[in-house]
Formats: sequence, structure tokens, C-alpha cells
Amino acid sequence: MRPRAFSAYDLLYAALLRTASFMVPRAARAEWRREWRGELWHVRQACAPLSGTNGWQARREVTAFCLGSFQDALCVRRAGSTPLPAAQGTPRQCLFVLAALLVASYAVALLLPGVRAERSLWPRQVSANLVQIQLAAVEGAPRPSISTRLFQSWQGQRQRFFDGFAFYHVENEIMRPALEAPAGSDWSAWRVAHSSPNLLNLLGLPIEFPDPEAASITLPSVLLSERIWKRDFGADPHVAGLTIRLGLRTMRIAGIAPDGSLALPGSVDAWELDPNAVSDSAGHGFVIARLTAAGRSMMDSPSVHISSDDPEYENEDLLGVALGQDQPAPQTVYLFALLLALLALPAITTVSLGEASMHPRETSWPRRLFRWSFFAAKAALLLPILYFVSLDLAYGFTMLSREQSIYIQLAAAFGMCLFSMRWALKDQRQRCPVCMRLVTHPAQVGQASRTFLDWNGTEMMCMGGHTLLHVPSLPTSWFGAQRWLYLDTSWNFLFAGSTRPIP
Repeated sequence: MRPRAFSAYDLLYAALLRTASFMVPRAARAEWRREWRGELWHVRQACAPLSGTNGWQARREVTAFCLGSFQDALCVRRAGSTPLPAAQGTPRQCLFVLAALLVASYAVALLLPGVRAERSLWPRQVSANLVQIQLAAVEGAPRPSISTRLFQSWQGQRQRFFDGFAFYHVENEIMRPALEAPAGSDWSAWRVAHSSPNLLNLLGLPIEFPDPEAASITLPSVLLSERIWKRDFGADPHVAGLTIRLGLRTMRIAGIAPDGSLALPGSVDAWELDPNAVSDSAGHGFVIARLTAAGRSMMDSPSVHISSDDPEYENEDLLGVALGQDQPAPQTVYLFALLLALLALPAITTVSLGEASMHPRETSWPRRLFRWSFFAAKAALLLPILYFVSLDLAYGFTMLSREQSIYIQLAAAFGMCLFSMRWALKDQRQRCPVCMRLVTHPAQVGQASRTFLDWNGTEMMCMGGHTLLHVPSLPTSWFGAQRWLYLDTSWNFLFAGSTRPIP
């Protein structure tokens, strides 16, 4: 029985070695098999004393030895088939990777609906000529305080400081996205502002339907806020012209009002252009007025007191509050984060490129110009990558508000710019001044206990055979920065597989 067991294990060992040999390049496969078979014989002989006392332990050790052949075969394969060694660590490879990242980040920005929505809603700006009129006694958040009767009296009188008024009041209503949808299906509670028809013209936001036929349909128009467009419609760019149901009324979506361009009080989700908005049943609401040239000259602060000739309000103080609340554009937020990162960069790394000890004969002016051009090309590719990635992180999620997206972009852009510039400087410092390859094969040289007697640090090598880079582990007064050691032709025998480009 024992000879059969050993014979079965012999077949298992041979099968493992033969299977592993197929991972070895064909030219070295036969020699690799002979070496491993010879090593297997020595292992079997070393484990023979264990066969009598503990045969299972001997077989396990021999099996583990045979399984190690797979790791050795994989190492031999990697050593024999290194892809494009001449291109590794070169400037061309670095710029190609950065260009690929730029294309990928831009493609993602085009695919995310939130980023497309953010780009389509610019510019976000409120006319500086608009003010909201309210009672001065109203404290805290703005509340509807102007009656429809007073608004109508203002419209009928000639004004010196205003050339237009608009009125709206806010009600809570239920929205359903489709007419055929049953009651209670996909409904959403909205705060709908019923405004006078001249509100959008007063704000400078005319309605434009996507096709001429849409304008001929006599349906009431509703303007969605940016927040509700992203939350309930997923930032669909083709939402204009669709019909919805607000309560019992059928409405047609006229367009989207960016948060920054329609920053009116009332926390409004949608705006209905209602000819009957200014009626006695509307009660009190909000009033928006447009200043004339004389009114702008009197508006010397964010809020001014206004007197009314109406007998009902002759004892009340009115207040005109400016609506100009421009929000920063994504480009502005990114540039501000970049400026902060540039100011904070010296706190985490040195801004020197480590070129103080460059050899003038080895690095001519064209070679130095190429070195700086490569650094500028890295920065030119890196900055738009960080911009698009910050856009993807901040505006990729449509459920976030505009303010939340601004803070996310600011934090993400600052962190990425700071550490990306740190990487760019470190990458530039570790590139050979002659061939611009990354130095590799770091080796620790010296002893920490002899730092003040001899240099102690890391030595890295240019695989083109041009330089050695010495980086001190502890900067001292006599060795405070990295140094380049230029190699002469006597070192060429160590780099037989590489070429030394002429500077």
C-alpha cells in the first residue's frame, strides 16, 4: 500500500511543477524544469527521515515546496517580459497619463446630470435694480406683509423711484407629474408662488419654449426652482414644455429659475404666472419693485426706509431690501481654492526644484528649457483635471443644495490642489536633469548615528546612466538639500541596456 501512496504523490509533485512551468517564457522553460526537478530531489532527500515517524508532515513540506514554484515562475515571467522599459518614468509617459485623466474627468463631467445642469444655469445674477418692499416691523425671515389693495394703489400712481411692481403670494400645493397618474402616486408637496404676469419680465427672465408649437398651447405656465428641478426631475435638461398637475390645475413647465437669479423670499419651489394673483382673496404677499435712476441714487445701503402716501400705511415704516445676492461661479470657487493651496504649499513641502547643483556641461540651456517646459505642461494638464474632478464631486449629486455644492467644491479643490502641487514638485525634483527620467532603486546609505560626521540618506539612480540623486534623511548645515552626482563614461558598463542621450 505504501509504494502506491508514494507513487501518487510523485505524480502530484510532477504535475505541479509541469503546470507552473507553462508560466515561464518558452526559451527558459526547459532549463527551469531541470532546476526545479533537481531541487525537488534534494527536498525529498531532506524530508526522508520524517517519512517513517510522521509521513504526513513530510508530504506537506514537499507539497508546499512545489507550490512555491508558481511564485518563482511568475517572477521569471515578469523579469523576462518587462513592457517597454525605455518608456518607463519618461516625461512622455507622465504627460500621457495626465492627458488620459483629463479626458476621463471631462467625460464624467459631461455625463453627470448635476454638472450639466450647473453649466446650463449660468450666469446666476440678480439685477442690481430690484428691491423687495416689506414692513420695517417684520423681523427675522421675510414674511408677506403687503396687501393687494396697497399694491394696486401703487400701480395706479406715478412713481418717482420705481418704474415697475410685481406681486406674489405663496401657497402649499400637491404636484403630480402626469395627468393620467392616479391620485397619490409620485406626488410631492410644493410651495407654489402665484405671481402677477409681469414678474419674469421685471426680473429679466422671459419665457422661451423649446419649440414654436409649445408657445401656441394655452396652458398656464409654471417656472421650477433649481432645487425642485434637481430633486424631483433629476436635472432633466428637456423638462421645459412638459405638463404637470398642481392641485386640480394642469400646468405647463416654462423653464428653470437658477437659485442665484431668482433669490426671492418665501422658499418657493415653483412660480405660477397667475393673472388672478392680485385679488382680494390673496391677502398679503411679497412685492418686488424695480428702481429708476433716481431710486438707484437713493439706494446707498442694502436697505432703505420708504414712506407711503396710503392712509392705511401712513403710520407704518416700509423697508426696501436689495435683492442683489450674486453667488460665486464654479470657476471663481476653484480659483479661490487654488490661491489658498498656493499659500499653504510651503507649509507641507519645499518649493525648490532641487536644481542648485546641476552641472553646466551636462545640462545645456536647451535641456533646461525642456525641463521647465515639462513642468509647465504638467501644471497645464493638472489644473483642468482638478477643476473637472471638483465639479464632479460637488455637483454630481442632484439632491444637494447650491450652498452645499459650493462648500464641497471649495474643500475638495483645496485639498486636491494642495497635494497635487506637492506631487508635481516632488516628481520634478526626482527627475534626472539630463534625460528627465524618474530616478529609481532607492537605497539607504550611511548610519543615523553618524549624521554629523558623514552623510546619511537615500540614494537613487537614473536608469539612463546619467546621475545619482542623494537626498539627506536629516538636513544639516553642510548637507541641507538634495544633490545630483553626475556619472562619467566609466559607469557605462552598469547600464549596458540603456542609452545616454546627448544633452
